[in-house]
Order: sequence, then structure tokens, then C-alpha cells
Amino acid sequence: MNKIWLRFLSLIFMLVGFWVIMNPQPAFAQVNTINYNNASLENRDFSHTDLVGGTFVAAEMRGTNFQGANLTNAIFTKGVLLKANLEAANLTGALVDRVTFDSANLRNTIFTAATLTRSRFYDADITGADFTDALIDRYQVSLLCERANGVNPVTGISTRDSLGCRE
Repeated sequence: MNKIWLRFLSLIFMLVGFWVIMNPQPAFAQVNTINYNNASLENRDFSHTDLVGGTFVAAEMRGTNFQGANLTNAIFTKGVLLKANLEAANLTGALVDRVTFDSANLRNTIFTAATLTRSRFYDADITGADFTDALIDRYQVSLLCERANGVNPVTGISTRDSLGCRE
């Protein structure tokens, strides 16, 4: 009698497993996701806008104004932010991989816990920017340390300390 029950239970588990594998449920997209992937956003004004979790993958954003914007957990992979204004923007936890920030205004920007790998900051104003726990290429850190100064007015962290610059 026990062998019959074991076979029956084994058959039930196999059928349930087969049903789960063959009947996948679709993943639900995040509601209200802001998607500007591959968009031309040159000189647009997003100042003081809530763009949490927004995606700007491969977007052209030359001269775009993100001053004071909330870009927490946003994705900017392969973006061009040449001469953009991100003053006092919050990019906490953002993925900012392979982004060009050349000549951008990054004064008082918060990059805490952001991923900034393979990104460029040539001639960017980083006064008061907070890079605490951000992942940045060593070469870029050494270049940023050459001109790092100021204290972020929101976090109270100095730019030099957040980058780990040596005296």
C-alpha cells in the first residue's frame, strides 16, 4: 500500500513540476517606468523632475538640464551628457556605465553607490559632488582627485573624501 502512495505522490510532484515549467507566467513590468532609450534629448529640461528608475540607455543628452532631478536607480548606459547640467541631481544607486560627462556641471551631484565604470569626466565641474561608495575606474578617480573640492550640502561629505583622494 505504501508503494502505491509513493508512486502516486511522485506522479503528482512530476505533474506539478511539468505544469510549472510548461506554464510560465510573464514578468510584470514596473509600472510608470520612464524609458528614453536611444532617444534624442538634446537641450531638454528635466530640472527638478522625479525620474526614479528611468532608463536613458544610449540616449543623446548634450546640453540637457537635469538640475535637481531625482535620478535614483536610473540607467544611463552609453549615454552622452556632454555639457549637461546635473547640478544637485540625485543619482544614488544609478547605473552610469560608459557615459560621457565631458564639460558637464556636476556641482553638488549625489553619486552615492552609483556604478560609474568606463565613464569620462573631462573638464566636468565636480565641486561638492558626493561619490561615496561609487564604483569608478581608478584612472578616472586619479583625474577627478586632481580637481576635487567642496562639500556636498545635502550629504555633508567632501568630494575628496568621497573619492578616497590622498592628500
